[in-house]
Amino acid sequence: MLRASLPLPDELMSRELILLRHAHANPAQAGAHDAERALSARGVTEAEGAGAWLRGHAALPALVLCSPARRAGQTLEHALGRIDSLVEPRIYEASAGELIDLVDEHAAVPRLLMVGHNPGFETLVALLTTGQSGDFRGMPPGGIAWIEFAGAVEPGAGRLKAFWAP
Repeated sequence: MLRASLPLPDELMSRELILLRHAHANPAQAGAHDAERALSARGVTEAEGAGAWLRGHAALPALVLCSPARRAGQTLEHALGRIDSLVEPRIYEASAGELIDLVDEHAAVPRLLMVGHNPGFETLVALLTTGQSGDFRGMPPGGIAWIEFAGAVEPGAGRLKAFWAP
């Protein structure tokens, strides 16, 4: 008896990944850890603009993963208010491959927002949309990349749905 194969879970639903790079931060203070840097006044304005853009494009996430860096948390708060989020230490200083692993861990989430840092974010955008990790053009502070996937999240499988820069 022949059986029709059932579609894999990734084939059943489309997924979206939104990357929000932290906005401009104040310079590092002598003796302070980089993760403690706060947003500058310019960064607050950028984060508010990012939030307005996200709301205006109905791009609110089902789940938010945020770097533990102070500037990332402040970016999220100024963008979307006190939204429920998970602090994810692995985002800080992550490579594109490590970020893909995080996305894969949340495969059931239809729209995932990650708030974090370069160079990981800009490399990830290039890898997912072109298949080439060296193809990035930069992701400015406060910038947003919105990527869609029809199936698995893997190199070259994503389509850049939107990009926004302050």
